[in-house]
Amino acid sequence: MTANTPTVTGLERDAQQAMGDHKVHPNEIAIGVVIGRASEYFDFFVFGIACVLVFPKVFFPFVDPLKGTLYAFAIFALAFIARPIGTVMFMAIDRRHGRSVKLTTALFLLGGSTAAVSFLPRYDSIGISAVYILAVLRVLQGLALGGAWDGLASLLAMNAPRERRGWYAMIPQLGAPLGFMVASALFAFFLVNLDEADFIDWGWRFPFYCAFTINVVALFARLRLVATDEFARMMDLDRLRPVPALELFRHHAGDVIRGAFVPLAAFALFHLVTIFPIAWLALNSTTRSPGDFLIVQFSGAIVCAGAVAASGLIADQIGRRNALIMSSSLIGFFALGSIIAPLLFGESAIGQTIYVTIGFMLLGLAYGQTAGAVTARLGNHYRYTGAALTSDFAWLIGAGFAPLVALFLSQRYGLAMIGVYLLSGAVCSLLALFTDRSEMRQM
Repeated sequence: MTANTPTVTGLERDAQQAMGDHKVHPNEIAIGVVIGRASEYFDFFVFGIACVLVFPKVFFPFVDPLKGTLYAFAIFALAFIARPIGTVMFMAIDRRHGRSVKLTTALFLLGGSTAAVSFLPRYDSIGISAVYILAVLRVLQGLALGGAWDGLASLLAMNAPRERRGWYAMIPQLGAPLGFMVASALFAFFLVNLDEADFIDWGWRFPFYCAFTINVVALFARLRLVATDEFARMMDLDRLRPVPALELFRHHAGDVIRGAFVPLAAFALFHLVTIFPIAWLALNSTTRSPGDFLIVQFSGAIVCAGAVAASGLIADQIGRRNALIMSSSLIGFFALGSIIAPLLFGESAIGQTIYVTIGFMLLGLAYGQTAGAVTARLGNHYRYTGAALTSDFAWLIGAGFAPLVALFLSQRYGLAMIGVYLLSGAVCSLLALFTDRSEMRQM
């Protein structure tokens, strides 16, 4: 290791002893990456679903259901605001104490803050303090998500064969549909098998409580890989070394900003097929229960996972940039269709299923290659920190306020505005791809 590399910690030593002289194959890295990402997205979707089905009744009973849901979505957005701050904080921990300390602290904080929500008293018990505590826990989740960035996706890309980089770039993205499947399945189970009183009293708390165990499993899966010789070698080559945020922005501010806009179409669609439809049905539908719709979304997430895998095959054939242009364009056409025929997602159960299934498929095609897109412009020295902060800002701009904005626009101006909102994301992605000429050479 170089003189600047942090001292190996006890956790890393234990992991290294467990690994022995075993050389890690890219497939093993892929498994660790997927487990880690799935745990993060599980926490993410559990909170998002609860913002619709639980929080308006538990923490905001003093307002009507629409305002309660909007307030819950405002708290939901706090994590995205806190996430880049958490990245900067935990990068400092990484530089001083090593990546295992950073990951251990971040994942215990993430799992602990999510699990703590399950023990929160209701508004009826402690008043407005319940809302304040919920907001604090959400901020802690955001800080922890920033610290949970481990660089394993970059390690996977560097160990991937050149002719299969698109395939390996999509593997970390499988964590999103897998995390949603677990979260939606848990909520659907309790919604279908409990009456409303029991679900609001205690049933909703179980998915939050599971988060701690899931994050502990993810922690050890990641530490096993962080301790490998490949990871140490990449650190020595300055490819996976954290750098101060100010240094990054001094050299790559424009790249970070452009990179944040490349996946905007995917991130805008992200919530429009996951969290927003549940909110719309809960507030407006009289023919379909949220529990039944969560089962439909579970099926959509399976389609999404298949589309993520397909994006890797497509990118290896036509190039990642072209694959992103294609998927962003398809999302744009999907948005135009939502403007022209918003009733497709009205009271028709068939229309809702079609909308969600197509949306999840397009999401998988677009989201599958966003990870590689945000790091393509960064040199090796800035790849680790740059990829983390670029992703943070992309989520903040494209997804953090999406459920709040989408619900407000749809309730005020009608469902057609959802198409307009999604179209704006697709246009931003295409502009970012066409104006960044370096993307054409490197992807």
